[in-house]
Amino acid sequence: MARFDSSPGKADSPNPADPANDGQPPGKTPGQPTGKSAGHRKRTLLIAGAGIVAVATAVLVPLTLGNPTAAPPAASETASASAPAPTPAEVGPPVTYYQQPGPPAGSPLEKVEPLKVDVSSDLVGTSLNKGMTGISLEATDLADPDLSGDNATMVKLLKEIDQPVLRFGGNSVDRRFFWTSTGEAVPADYKGDKTRPVKAVGPADLARLKTLLEAGDAKVSLTVDLGHYNPARAADFAKNASQILGDRLLSITVGNEPNGYVFNDVKTGSGYSIEQYVRELKDYANAIYAVAPNVPISGPGAYDQKWWQPFIDADIPQKKILSFHNYPLYSCDGSDPKASPTLANLMSPLMHDRAADYQKAAVKVGQAAGLETWLPETGIAACPGSNETSRTHASALWTADYSLNAAQLGITRIGFHSSLQTCKGGPPLSAICSAGAYPFGNGQMSGRANFFGLSMVAELESGKFMKLNSSGGGLVFSYALQNADGSTSVVIVNENDPEKAAQTDVTLNLPGKPVTGTMTQLSGPSYGAEDKTVIDGAKTEPTPVAKRATVPGFAYKSQAQQFKLTAGTVTVLNFKY
Repeated sequence: MARFDSSPGKADSPNPADPANDGQPPGKTPGQPTGKSAGHRKRTLLIAGAGIVAVATAVLVPLTLGNPTAAPPAASETASASAPAPTPAEVGPPVTYYQQPGPPAGSPLEKVEPLKVDVSSDLVGTSLNKGMTGISLEATDLADPDLSGDNATMVKLLKEIDQPVLRFGGNSVDRRFFWTSTGEAVPADYKGDKTRPVKAVGPADLARLKTLLEAGDAKVSLTVDLGHYNPARAADFAKNASQILGDRLLSITVGNEPNGYVFNDVKTGSGYSIEQYVRELKDYANAIYAVAPNVPISGPGAYDQKWWQPFIDADIPQKKILSFHNYPLYSCDGSDPKASPTLANLMSPLMHDRAADYQKAAVKVGQAAGLETWLPETGIAACPGSNETSRTHASALWTADYSLNAAQLGITRIGFHSSLQTCKGGPPLSAICSAGAYPFGNGQMSGRANFFGLSMVAELESGKFMKLNSSGGGLVFSYALQNADGSTSVVIVNENDPEKAAQTDVTLNLPGKPVTGTMTQLSGPSYGAEDKTVIDGAKTEPTPVAKRATVPGFAYKSQAQQFKLTAGTVTVLNFKY
């Protein structure tokens, strides 16, 4: 797929058949069952830090985030006049409650069934690790001078998604990417155009990339050209990459989406078979192993699951990672209405379930072979140009849920395919983009709405997923993590329509009795809002855990917490016991 390699109105290849339907049973991942859970907000006041319940009126200092018109929660009632005056130790410091935005003024509010989430101390068996979320780019982007430690805007973005992996591959690697360690001229049969030029990449580009990886605390996964059969050149690329990038190089993949070669004329002639791919894969892997024996091989990087097992069965050295690609909304021509890139499809339980089914199929195959399972190239849609989902707040909600669900299922790396081209005119579903004139801009990079969805997940502490039961709440997905310090993080992705849905009453039952509870939140005014997604009221990463405001209505040492959540939000709650 990798459509971001193409100009807004043109794709490199016809859209493939639905990968999720290729041999995949029509099973459905359990969503959010419907149930009832009534309850009223507790009004016990937490004195943050000291962990003492106030017995007299405390001074509240509300944090000004989101909609300034949102009303703060009521304070606890003043103690009787006959009670003795509290000491400073009893009162403690003032509490700052989180102020989330409310629905837009004049909204025709639709009531949402109360949400009940019961978090168990039992574990799922999977973990969320640092570096799980990352960015996928075209292999030709390796030649871009903006990928440098001197580019402060790019470094900032990498730090905001906390130790990410930059993956280089995409459609360009088998078409317009030419590696040379000796300064050779690009062969004449390599063809490109104004927005997708042919690029030669050499050791100096890898050395420059290393400065970015070090400054942004990132790692990298590379792809070698299989479109132009040349194992020796690929091995030279791997050798130089291993020597220059060291332990920041995580893997090398042979070719990009080889299952698509037969559709897009990367391999001409009578077609391209799985058997031919396996033969060429062996040649490449053996050549790479001879000069870079410590570099893991990942593959097949295909969106057709028929190609997964042949890669696993291939007798190649350093086979460590099963990788696959997936774009859940694939029907660019509308032939499958349920898979067309529309907001209605994006914000639907079916979108969540279909993606989960395909991810579970990949994890099952990878785990059976003892391999890690990566999803190094993904995005909402495989379609070029703009559509209803492009640049929208809904894309941020989807990205957060998609990443968390993938991690909970057992996928250990995920990369959202993006571009270094301009925000105006460049690929609209890219998570990052450049300021300046189309197509290549000035290198001043910024994140779009889906990037902020990534950031919400990336800034979570490493933790083990906990089992939970959830009922009610409408279109909502919940996750819980047991952190290394014993605290619990709960993430609630509220995909109800922020223009129409009322706030959801939440009852959260925890496995312990918390003494503190804090929150951070991604929000936006509507599904279709562009450039309006914020985290804690600003276009930046979440507030650090130690500085976060208290959950509204927090009940000290109570396993049952009750609060409200605005629709169209991703909320991270952290409870310490």
